[in-house]
Amino acid sequence: MSQPGMKLDSSLDKVPLFTVGWQLSQLPTEAKCLRRESKEPAMNPFQKNESKETLFSPVSTEEVPPRPPSLPKKPPPKICGSNYPLSIAFIVVNEFCERFSYYGMKAVLTLYFLYFLHWNADTSTSVYHAFSSLCYFTPILGATIADSWLGRFKTIVYLSLVYVLGHVIKSLGALPILGGQMVHTVLSLIGLSLIALGTGGIKPCVAAFGGDQFEEKHAEERSRYFSVFYLAINAGSLISTFITPMLRGDVQCFGEDCYALAFGVPGLLMVIALVVFLMGSKIYRKPPPEGNIATQVVKCIRFAISNRFKNRSGDLPKQQHWLDWAAEKYPKQLIMDVKALTRILFLYIPLPMFWALLDQQGSRWTLQATRMNGNLGSFVLQPDQMQVLNPFLVLIFIPLFDLVIYRLISKCGIKFSSLRKMAVGMILACLAFAVAAVVEIKINEMAPPQPGPQEIFLQVLNLADDEVKVTVLGDENNSLLVESIKSFQKMPRYSKLHLKTKSQDFHFNLKYHNLSVYTKHSVEERNWYSLIIRESGKSISSMMVKDAENKPQTSHKAGTTAVRFVNTLHKEVNISLGADISLSVGEDYGVSPYRTVQRGEYPAMRCQTKDKDFSLNLGLLDFGAAYLFVIADRTNQGPQAWKMEDIPANKMSVAWQLPQYALVTAGEVMFSVTGLEFSYSQAPSSMKSVLQAAWLLTVAVGNIIVLVVAQFGGLVQWAEFILFSCLLLVVCLIFSIMGYYYVPLKPEDIQGPADKQIPHTQGNMINLETKKTRL
Repeated sequence: MSQPGMKLDSSLDKVPLFTVGWQLSQLPTEAKCLRRESKEPAMNPFQKNESKETLFSPVSTEEVPPRPPSLPKKPPPKICGSNYPLSIAFIVVNEFCERFSYYGMKAVLTLYFLYFLHWNADTSTSVYHAFSSLCYFTPILGATIADSWLGRFKTIVYLSLVYVLGHVIKSLGALPILGGQMVHTVLSLIGLSLIALGTGGIKPCVAAFGGDQFEEKHAEERSRYFSVFYLAINAGSLISTFITPMLRGDVQCFGEDCYALAFGVPGLLMVIALVVFLMGSKIYRKPPPEGNIATQVVKCIRFAISNRFKNRSGDLPKQQHWLDWAAEKYPKQLIMDVKALTRILFLYIPLPMFWALLDQQGSRWTLQATRMNGNLGSFVLQPDQMQVLNPFLVLIFIPLFDLVIYRLISKCGIKFSSLRKMAVGMILACLAFAVAAVVEIKINEMAPPQPGPQEIFLQVLNLADDEVKVTVLGDENNSLLVESIKSFQKMPRYSKLHLKTKSQDFHFNLKYHNLSVYTKHSVEERNWYSLIIRESGKSISSMMVKDAENKPQTSHKAGTTAVRFVNTLHKEVNISLGADISLSVGEDYGVSPYRTVQRGEYPAMRCQTKDKDFSLNLGLLDFGAAYLFVIADRTNQGPQAWKMEDIPANKMSVAWQLPQYALVTAGEVMFSVTGLEFSYSQAPSSMKSVLQAAWLLTVAVGNIIVLVVAQFGGLVQWAEFILFSCLLLVVCLIFSIMGYYYVPLKPEDIQGPADKQIPHTQGNMINLETKKTRL
C-alpha cells in the first residue's frame, strides 16, 4: 500500500487523464485491491489528530469480486513448548551427517591419491585442491536452481541424491578387485565430480532453509539456531576426521589399507542425512522460489557498464556513480543495493590467498605428517588424523576469542574493528606457514641423504659364516670399509659410490678365508642397493638387490612400516604378517619384496614350511621405517630373524605440528568468522545470498592458487611454505591499506528509509511516486 509522505510523479501532469486511467486498469489484481482498502480511511477523512495528507492510490475501471477469507494457518510444531520449530531438528541432524560425510571422505583423500592410485605428491595435491575448488564453485549453481526453479527443499533433496551416487561410485573406485588403476582413476574422478556437485549445490540452501522455518517475530531464536547449525558443522568435521583415518589404517581390505570402507562410511552417513531430512518433509515451511537475485545483480552491472560506453558524449550530465547509468532500466533500490555490494566485493579481491593457505591442512600438511612419528605415548595418531585439530580448536577458540580476548582488548582501549581482526588473522596464517617451513627443514635434516646424479648408495650384508673384505675394482681400488665385514654384522651406514655414466658395471673382489672371489653387478644412478654375500659350498657368491623403490620417504603408506625378508633356509617359508597380509620367501637366499604393515610390536609372527611351523620375533616396527629380516637357523633354538634397518624410523614427533595448527586455526577464527559477520552487516538484506556465493568463490579461487603452485612451482616443500607465507604477508598489507580507506556503512545508508523506496513495475505497469498534497 502507498504510505503518507510519498511524492506523486510530476510527469503525470503531462499525461492525459484517460491514458492514466487505462494504464491503471491494466494493474494486476493485487494492485486493484489497494483501491478498496484505501476506501476505509476515506470515509472519515477529518478525524482528530489525523495527518492532513491524502494518499495517491491506483484506480481501476474494473471491479474485482472479493476473495474468500483464507483459513488460519496451523502453527508449526515446536520443540518442548519453546519457540523453536521442530523442523530445525531434522535440518541440524542432516547438516551434521552431511558434514561428517564430506570431511570424513576428504580427510583420507590425499593419501588415497598417493598410495592407492600411486600419484606423486604434486599431482595428489593438485587434484585435492581442484576438487575443493569445484566444491566452492557449484554453490552458485545450487543457489540458482533453488531461487529460480525448484526452491530450497527440492534442490536439497535432488542434489543429495547426486551426492549419494557420488559416494557410491567413489567407494567402488577404491575396491582393489574392481579393475586396474585406470578403472579406479575414472571411477574416482566421476565420484568426486558428483560429490562436488552435491555438497556445493546444497551448501547455500540448507542453512537458509533452516532460517525459513522461523517466523519473523522469533528473530532471536533464529540467530541462536545459526550458532547451533555452525556447531553441528564442526562436530561432524571433528568426529569424521578422527574416525575415517582409523577405518583406513586399522582395517585391512584385500591386504591393503581399507579406503573402500573409509569412503563407504561417509557415504552411508550421507544416506542417513537424506533420510532424516525427508522425515521432516510434512512439517517444513517451504517458501517458493523468489527469483535469482544474483542474475539481477549481474544484469544490472552489465547494463550500467554497456550504457556508460554507449553514452560517452560530453553533452550528457555526469553520474555520481558508474552504477547510476543503469537507472533508466532498473529500480533505484536495486542500484543502491548493488552499490553496497560492490564495495564489499572490492574488499574480497585479496581474500583468496588466505584460503590458499588454510586449505593446505588436508594436503601439504598431511603429507608432512607422513614423515613424522605419530606415537604420542598412550595413543598412536595417524597422519591424516592431525586434521582433527582444526575443528577441535575452532570449538575452543570461538568462545575464547569472543568472551575473553576481544573483551580484554576492548578494555585496554584498543579499537579492534572487523577489518583489523581479519588482517591479524592473515598474519597468524603467515606465521603458521613459517612454522611449517621450520618443521619441514628439521624433518629433512633427520632424514637420510638421497643419492644425486651419477651416485648410488650401497650396503653390504655378509650372510656367510666368517668375515669378508670387500673391494671395489676400477680406476681406484677402494675398500668399502677399512676392516673386514663380520658375519651378520649390522652396517652403520650406506657407502656412496660415484658413477662415470648414468649406469655402469661394478667389479668387486671378495676375500673370504684364503679365497679371492671376483664378481660383477650392474647399477643405475640415484638408487639404493644391498650387496648380499652368501655361502656357496665352501666358497661364497654375491647378489645385488635394488632398494630404490623403497628409499624415498613417501615410499610406503602413511602410518605404516615396510618389511622384507631374506630366507637362508633350504625350504620355502610362508609368513603371516596379519589377518590379510602374507608372503612367501623362496628357498636358498630368496628375497621377498617389501610389504607394508601397521606400526606396532610383532613378537610372534607365524611362519610355515613344508614340514614344520615356527614363529619369528620381529620386535617393534616403527613409523616410516623399512626393515630387512634375514631368516637363519644358526642356533639350536630353531629359525630366527636377524633384523636390519634399511630406512631409519621417523624421529620427529607429529606433535611438532601442533603450533602451526593452533596458529592457522586462530587465524581462521579471526578471519573467517569475523569476515562473514562484517560482510553481512555491510550488505543489504536482498544481497545476502549473492554475498554468500561471492564468499564461497574466494575459497574456490584460493584452492586454484595452490593447484597452480603445486603443479608448476617446482619448489622444495619448505621453500613452497615460505613462498605462501610471504605472498599472504604482501596481500595482508594490501588488504590493510584497502581497509584503512574503507568507510563502514550504517544500516540506514544500506537499506534507506522505507519512504524512499520506489516500486518498480514493467510491462503493463507504470512507475509511480506519490506526492504530498494538502486538503
